[in-house]
Amino acid sequence: MKLSTLVKASAIVSMLCFGLAGFASAHPHVWVTVQTEVETGPNQEITGFKHRWTFDEMYSEYAVVGLDNNGDGVYTEEGLRPLAQTNIEALKEFDYFTFAFLGKDRLKTGDPLPDYRLEYKDKLLTLTFRLPLAKPVPRDSVKDFNFAVYDPGIFVALGFAQKAPVTIASAQPYPCRPRTGERPSGQEASQAQLGENIDPRSNIGMQFAERITFDCK
Repeated sequence: MKLSTLVKASAIVSMLCFGLAGFASAHPHVWVTVQTEVETGPNQEITGFKHRWTFDEMYSEYAVVGLDNNGDGVYTEEGLRPLAQTNIEALKEFDYFTFAFLGKDRLKTGDPLPDYRLEYKDKLLTLTFRLPLAKPVPRDSVKDFNFAVYDPGIFVALGFAQKAPVTIASAQPYPCRPRTGERPSGQEASQAQLGENIDPRSNIGMQFAERITFDCK
C-alpha cells in the first residue's frame, strides 16, 4: 500500500500497513477477539462467514478519536460508517484475514456484503461483516472444509472467543459441528496456498492460527 493511502486510511489500515512493512520483526500491536457464524444455504451448503471482531480497549479508544462530532460521548453506527467502509476496503488487500480450505485447496471469497457495520460499546469497538465464499461448499464436502482467521504477519493478533467462538447458522438442525483448537504443522504452514497479495514467505501467522474443522455425522 502506498504511503499516500495512509493519509486517508483509518487507524486499523495504518497499523496493518505498518505491520506488513516489517514482517521480520512482526509482533502483535492490536488484539482482536473473533466470533464467527458460518452461514449456510437451503441445502445445508456452506455459503460464507459472518465475522464479529472486537478490538482491545486501548486500540478501540484510539480508533474513534475525533469521531464524536457533538461531544456527547456517543458513537452511532451511522457516524462510524465511514470508518467501517475504510476498514472493509483496506482489508481486501489482506484477504480479510480469512483463509478457507477444502482439504488442502484454498477457497476464494467474494466481497463483503454491504451490511457491514462498526459498533462502539463499553469502550470496545466491534466490526461485523459478512464474507461470502465465491463458491458454496456442498453439504457432503463439509467434512473436508476448514478455515482460520489470522494476520499472516501477526501484527494483528486475532483469537477466537472463549464463549461461542464458532457457530453455524442453519434453518434446520445441522449435521456437522465446528471443532476448535487444532493448529497446522510447520510444514502445512509453509506450504499453505495464500492469496496473490500475500507473500508466502511471510506467512508467520499461520503457525499460530487456530484452525476450525468440522465433525459430521
